[in-house]
Amino acid sequence: MRKGLFLLTLIVIPMAVLGQEAGSVFNFLKIPMSAHVAALGGDNVSLKLDDPTLVFSNPAQAAAVNDNTLNLDYQTYVADSKILGAAFVKVFSVRHTVALTGQLFDYGKMDETDEDGNVLGEFSAKDIAISALYSYTMGDHWVGGATGRFITSKYAEYSSTAVSVDLGMHYNNDAKGLSFGVALKNIGAQLSSFHEDQKDNLPFDMQVGVTQKMAHAPFRFSITLKDLTRWSDHYYYNPKGKSSFGRKLTNHIVLGADFVPTKNIYVAAGYNFRRANELKAAGSSRGAGLSFGAGLLTNKVKVGVSYAKYHVDANSLLFNVSYSF
Repeated sequence: MRKGLFLLTLIVIPMAVLGQEAGSVFNFLKIPMSAHVAALGGDNVSLKLDDPTLVFSNPAQAAAVNDNTLNLDYQTYVADSKILGAAFVKVFSVRHTVALTGQLFDYGKMDETDEDGNVLGEFSAKDIAISALYSYTMGDHWVGGATGRFITSKYAEYSSTAVSVDLGMHYNNDAKGLSFGVALKNIGAQLSSFHEDQKDNLPFDMQVGVTQKMAHAPFRFSITLKDLTRWSDHYYYNPKGKSSFGRKLTNHIVLGADFVPTKNIYVAAGYNFRRANELKAAGSSRGAGLSFGAGLLTNKVKVGVSYAKYHVDANSLLFNVSYSF
């Protein structure tokens, strides 16, 4: 019965959030907080590992994490921007797991100017998200999860707050090396807006993914489909205006591959078609859309690092460190 309710929820909710398809705020929520996910192209909802950073991508992933695991994240971003993250996972029983997470995006100090370009002083800009997560194991293969999140942003004298929910499902079959995931991200609304007379949408994203481990080779491959409710041209940057069907289709695809020489080590690479298309259109072709990373996963300590490019003029490095007490 519980499995049926989760499946029904995942079918019905997208219909209710189609109204959130216009321009959105709080787009920092789309930046990956997991070095492994970032290395696999920036989006993955199907990978199953004892890795607390995966809960940022799919709340159902918490069920695979060891009890009393603490994770800390640090990421360099555009210009002097820095991203900090943390997660703590607590297992209450075989079926019930909870987690608390936090994200801080600090964009540093910027000059405040008037309309003539005269510098009046400095201002800071920050985004913060605090979340509570619950996952429920429904049997040998299925896990469901949900995240509740409070969001606040402050740019100089302008501020906004919001609440959102992520819903996730995960299927895993160890015998076949197969896992499958679905996540509905950032379902919610603003409580207060940057402009008194205007409420903006949150960046809703429906994702579906599959991960397959090779039976007789040390490789694991993932494909993730993202933004599955966004197909209009105005959602994607293209200086030519109208995109072909093929480009629209590939904008939704993220490919990833892991080389896994032992159960404790991975080397990952990914390709994000939309990121590649938009970076190339903006004038960057070298390495556009590609990402790389590696990690060490032991019972107690987990370390991950990744490289990706999200902007024409900036590279991003993401570091994760986790410890199970």
